[in-house]
Amino acid sequence: MKIRSLGSVNLARVFLCGVASVALTLPFAAQAQDAGTAEDEDEAFGNEIIVTATKREATLQEIPVAVSVATAETLAREEIRDLKDLQTIVPSLRVTQLQSSANTNFIIRGFGNGANNAGIEPSVGVFVDGVYRSRTAAQINDIPNVSRIEVLRGPQSTLFGKNASAGVISLVTSAPSFTPEGSAEFSYGNLDALVARGYVSGPVSEDVALSLAGGFSSRDGYNVDPASNSRTNERDRWFVRGQALYDNGDNFTARLIADYDSIDENCCGVVNVRQSPATLAIFALGGMVNDADDPYGGLVYNNFPSTNEIENYGVSGQFDLDLNDVTLTSITAYRETDAAYAQDVDFTSLDLLGRFQDQKLETFTQEFRVSGQWGPVTALGGLFYFDEKIDEFQDIVIGNSFRSYADLSAGGNGSGSTVQFIEQTIGALYGDPTQYIGQFAAAGLAETGTFQLSNDALSIFGQVDIELSDRLVLTLGGNYTMDKKRAVTDYEASDVFSSIDLYDAGNRAIYATGVSTTVGNLLMLGRPATPAEVGAFAANNPAAFQLVSAGAQAFADANDADPNVNPFLVGLPLQLFPPFINIPNSVEDGKTDDDDFAYTIRLAYDVNPDLNLYASYATGFKASSFNLGRDSRPLASDAAALESAGLLVNNLEYGSRFAGPETSEVIEFGLKGNWDVISANLTVFRQDINGFQSNIFTGTGFLLANAGKQRTYGVELETLANPIDPLTLNFAVTWLDPEYVSFEQSTVGDLSGTTPAGIPEWTVVMGAQWEQDLGNGDLLTARTTYHFESDVAVLEGLPGFLDGGQAAAIAAAAPYRRQVDELSASLTYSFIDLDLDISVWGRNLLNDRYMLSLFDSPGQPKSISTYPNQPRTYGATIRKRF
Repeated sequence: MKIRSLGSVNLARVFLCGVASVALTLPFAAQAQDAGTAEDEDEAFGNEIIVTATKREATLQEIPVAVSVATAETLAREEIRDLKDLQTIVPSLRVTQLQSSANTNFIIRGFGNGANNAGIEPSVGVFVDGVYRSRTAAQINDIPNVSRIEVLRGPQSTLFGKNASAGVISLVTSAPSFTPEGSAEFSYGNLDALVARGYVSGPVSEDVALSLAGGFSSRDGYNVDPASNSRTNERDRWFVRGQALYDNGDNFTARLIADYDSIDENCCGVVNVRQSPATLAIFALGGMVNDADDPYGGLVYNNFPSTNEIENYGVSGQFDLDLNDVTLTSITAYRETDAAYAQDVDFTSLDLLGRFQDQKLETFTQEFRVSGQWGPVTALGGLFYFDEKIDEFQDIVIGNSFRSYADLSAGGNGSGSTVQFIEQTIGALYGDPTQYIGQFAAAGLAETGTFQLSNDALSIFGQVDIELSDRLVLTLGGNYTMDKKRAVTDYEASDVFSSIDLYDAGNRAIYATGVSTTVGNLLMLGRPATPAEVGAFAANNPAAFQLVSAGAQAFADANDADPNVNPFLVGLPLQLFPPFINIPNSVEDGKTDDDDFAYTIRLAYDVNPDLNLYASYATGFKASSFNLGRDSRPLASDAAALESAGLLVNNLEYGSRFAGPETSEVIEFGLKGNWDVISANLTVFRQDINGFQSNIFTGTGFLLANAGKQRTYGVELETLANPIDPLTLNFAVTWLDPEYVSFEQSTVGDLSGTTPAGIPEWTVVMGAQWEQDLGNGDLLTARTTYHFESDVAVLEGLPGFLDGGQAAAIAAAAPYRRQVDELSASLTYSFIDLDLDISVWGRNLLNDRYMLSLFDSPGQPKSISTYPNQPRTYGATIRKRF
């Protein structure tokens, strides 16, 4: 189904098709309503759920925003432990965890990036109890007593600021209770998985209530690593969280939260999906990689286990003062993250390459809000201040096997003699045959240094809802954001071989060979002339030698880029650590200063108490991002200025220093219906992101660039029905039709007019829950959910194949596709009198395996690697409430 070429005409057609799909449910809704239900009228169902998506409490039915909600019951029944599991119940959300235990990418409607590079803020903002978390950890089991999770789809910058250009994920937890209560949970599953959590809350005085929670999660890894005698993708984390609530019983509340969590894990397994001659060299040296034909066999190879030691901690305070017509709110928060990472980045059992990283983030946020209602006008306004500092230290180390591997790759036998010959030859070309001896591909430090980023931002926002009639509401909102960043790098690439200009060295060698051969022929030696003989010929025949020299130089200049003529070009794939230019410098100041006005215009109409319609136009904004990593490189447009300043170095790469601002806009039509025992929400939209900050993981770093424009047409439908008392049915589907309208500077060339990879056309979530009263007061609840994503390319192309042109890079990635078919289920026996639940559950019961990403294997030309998804998990859980 393709509609993009027909523009607004087809947008209307999609809207009408969507309305028709909802209309098909109306007869069923009417029948269900006529049949009645025994459900307690006070229990929130479907669109009656209270949400705070617009920073004010209202039901899901009342809020004219595209938002999905996962309640506490849903999270428990689905055994959702991580935010990455949330995608199995929210079809427009996709979550991937790649490089480490702490980094997660959230993608809504096909848009989102950032969490795997500390300098790039995500396009999807994550908030926990109103506090913005700029860098998200990949778990929610450090957040106990979750009341609900709200997923707001589309640009939300009007109320949530600069990093919500694609959407928002808001986690809301229960405040401390003035009625004593608590809970305990223990779970055991396959892979020796253990989860234990406890929560207690109650009053300490008439005005003050406290709560305390803690827990841990551990699990063996699902990938075996024989070389390092370990398992990857394990779990080993724990948390503690305390709250205090002051409520004077009148008009003032204060809520204080302090939390700490720790992670110490071996993550994340990488497997090979395509071998190459480089793989044969690894085998020849006794190394191992997994069978590329069996990437899901649970076998990975690293010469040392990865390190993911992460500490997250923070405090926050929310203060609310009700002055009758006006409510004042203040939310203050400070958070820190300290992390240490280590990873074998060649992903083989050989000691080739290792990456070591220390990271510290300090984040302070302050929000002030004022809200109120005056007759037909409801208004909200405020300020949001953001201050963050990032310090990152990185080392890249060349291992003890790398020289032998390089020797084989250069045509040698692995002894190092060929590399030594190259060292002598290149050294001689530059005046001293001994100057490079022992330095090419030598074990030791290849790169080291620090990256720092400071970020200050201020947003002024406001939104007004005007009741034009008792059924029609006009919403106008705006957000003016100022964002300043400063990046400082002190990084050095010390690998000698990577600093050699192999084209220049080859040019010199071709020239010398040409002169020697020609002089030998002129002297009829039957062999190339020696340097002494060439010198004598030049002295005795200067005119002839000038012609010989000119001819040899012309031939060298014409052929130094031909690998069939230049013998040194075979070493290009092993020049992994090109020299680095630090910022700030005399050309690049390392600063960005952005500002933007994002806004929302929306009309909402209540057809009747059960059916609401809305139409909206909204914009979003994401500030410039810096690449805080080894791939941070100047723009090609700065080359001339860098040369004039004397800053150019051999083998300098361009184009991935930073990406400019990202802006978004969405045209959206929505329908929300709530018919007693069935609810249905339909959204039809066209969403554009201009300057989308594309961030491609290469295995050892990131390539950051602005895509010109990405556009997506889409339809989202979510329904929930309770046709008879024991049965609840849910069905949700998302249809997306994305396109790179313009993307000239991608990592594999111009992708304008093509379909972005990784965005499925269809995503479907359907489920059913049967809650059976056993007659003795106890309940038996069976629940199942099916999550489907249609077949899609994993990646547009692989940069490591560009030597064959763009077509070759695209063709190399083409065979690797992903389709998701995941089935989850649970069965729970509830002892009502005991407040005790015993559950058995399983996730991904079909053991559906697929690729989360695709990238060139580091240091292994024409080899391809991927991160595989998590296999089947299952277990049993006991929960006690008191």
